[in-house]
Amino acid sequence: MMPLAAVGTNILASIPSPPSEFSKFSIGPLTIHAYAICIMIGIVAAMWIASRRWRAKGGPEDVVWDICIWAIPFGIVGGRLYHVLVTDPEYYFGLQGQSAHLSEIPQIWAGGLGIMGAISLGSLGAWIACRRAGVRLSAFLDAAVPGVLLAQAFGRWGNWFNQELFGKPTTLPWGLEIDPNSYNFPPGLPAGTLFQPTFLYESLWNVAGVFLLLALDRKFKLRRASLFWTYILWYGIGRTIMETMRIDAADTITIVGIGLRVHMWLAIVMIIMGIIGLVFVLTRLRPLPDPGVYLKGREPKAEVAAATTETDEPTKDDSKPGNSKPADGKPDTGETGPATQDK
Repeated sequence: MMPLAAVGTNILASIPSPPSEFSKFSIGPLTIHAYAICIMIGIVAAMWIASRRWRAKGGPEDVVWDICIWAIPFGIVGGRLYHVLVTDPEYYFGLQGQSAHLSEIPQIWAGGLGIMGAISLGSLGAWIACRRAGVRLSAFLDAAVPGVLLAQAFGRWGNWFNQELFGKPTTLPWGLEIDPNSYNFPPGLPAGTLFQPTFLYESLWNVAGVFLLLALDRKFKLRRASLFWTYILWYGIGRTIMETMRIDAADTITIVGIGLRVHMWLAIVMIIMGIIGLVFVLTRLRPLPDPGVYLKGREPKAEVAAATTETDEPTKDDSKPGNSKPADGKPDTGETGPATQDK
């Protein structure tokens, strides 16, 4: 329940963060982190949606699980590498006079998965699996991206449990409470300061994107990775907006005299890539016939059809009338009577 603020201020209510003990709990010797639960719920939801959409496209059902076995680990490693190498290398490697924390690099349960890295390396894992399975990566991506966006929406709630990646101080009625004793609480601000709930904004943006992608696909039957590029464009726009509000530590890069957070630059790159990819697909590839879900020569009936063609090839003896002689000793002219071979 949201606590009411003091009367006479312009703050009507606030969003409480969960107590720190809610961020993890133990079952015997096993410690369960809420962040990891949010990620797992998102993965299950993404796989469920991808399976349904893949079947609707005519793809083999078992392929989805095979692809996920490759894409999910690649995505987790990519997301972690992005966080360690791009978001906070000073902390992990002891740069700029800080102490190194190399032992914390594998600790993904404590938070720290960069979506952009997860998308990049996860797509590589999916490509490898698609090649092995003989299906088109573009077809699988179009089936999977609505679920991926939903998974990201669930994953952002892990940031809420960890009290991280919030935005600037605010007096909005839905301001986010952060424990002043949390290591993420910005120094120099008084206890009780409320912050922009950027985790909530991005989660809602992603959910809206799921409905948008499904509606566009239903209306226009998007193919050849056009839905994937729409996803890249949508997420890039949303992430650019969120980066204008976030205050967590991030390097600033100056290009042509413009200094922006590194995440914002990469989000802008995603917007540009999404536009270019979408225009190329819609103008060059979409007018072509739909290639289906299988790679050329890997269709399930290709080998069967080839074998059937060889088996059904007529021989010299029985392909022409008159070469076979019936029991009465007269030649068969082929003009009357049943055919000797079913073609």
